[in-house]
Amino acid sequence: MSSQPPQPPHLHKKPTSFPDVIFTAFSLFVIFSSSNPTTSLLRKFTPLVSFPLNPRRFLRIPTMSNPSSSNLRNPIHHFPNPQSLSDWLRPRMPSDSFAAWGVKPGTKNVSNLWLELSEGETLLADSTPPVRTVEVMVVKVIGKDNKVLVESHQELSDGAVRHRCRPLSEKMKPGETVEDAVFRAVKEELGSVLGGSFGELRENGIVKILPNSYSKKVEERVSASYPGLPACYVLHTVEAAVDGLPEEEFCTEETDEYGDSSERMVADGAVSCKKHYWKWVDADSL
Repeated sequence: MSSQPPQPPHLHKKPTSFPDVIFTAFSLFVIFSSSNPTTSLLRKFTPLVSFPLNPRRFLRIPTMSNPSSSNLRNPIHHFPNPQSLSDWLRPRMPSDSFAAWGVKPGTKNVSNLWLELSEGETLLADSTPPVRTVEVMVVKVIGKDNKVLVESHQELSDGAVRHRCRPLSEKMKPGETVEDAVFRAVKEELGSVLGGSFGELRENGIVKILPNSYSKKVEERVSASYPGLPACYVLHTVEAAVDGLPEEEFCTEETDEYGDSSERMVADGAVSCKKHYWKWVDADSL
């Protein structure tokens, strides 16, 4: 049996392993992508077409969006008096709107806003324009034939009449519970016809919060009290029954809206409410 002569080493074929194939393919891809102008352009512009992490943010009006509570409750600016607040607001507000504060009938002035800030009833965002955030207690008083009590208008300390056409509403105090805010709102705005103290209204069952009637929502709009100032209203709403109210239209008096304020001189310069005018309407008309 004849034997074949051995072949030269360079003619032996070594089988290609699978890892070698992957490495070769990856090397070709790197070389191709670095030299291909189209791939380079795609790499360059890809960040411009990436989607935002939270697309819904862009559906909100920037000046009306609700600022974070952490920024609002730790404001950068401190206003020792109404004049310092006015100086801070003026370059951040439309000049014609700001000039109307306390001048246009039914509006409030800088002293009012300063009192709201100092008492914690209002939070003001450091933005241009600033955004005023207010927690509001809305009490839908239910009466005979399921009618709802609404405040038709107010008589202000400067003689102006402010039209309202809304249920009993009151700004909430810092740390105040919904239940406490309901009784305080009824006492402050309807107390002149109900009589009795805050505790009596609560303990004697004169005010009854209806079960499962609580709701909460947020409304964003330009403030009617402060023209040109965007506002975010956090509305806490309940339905309640209140004994002892007249069945016809009536008026209540508010002796001193800022009676609890320690800033007496500033309060004297603010626009306050002197009389509330009330009427009963069908719930569907609200």
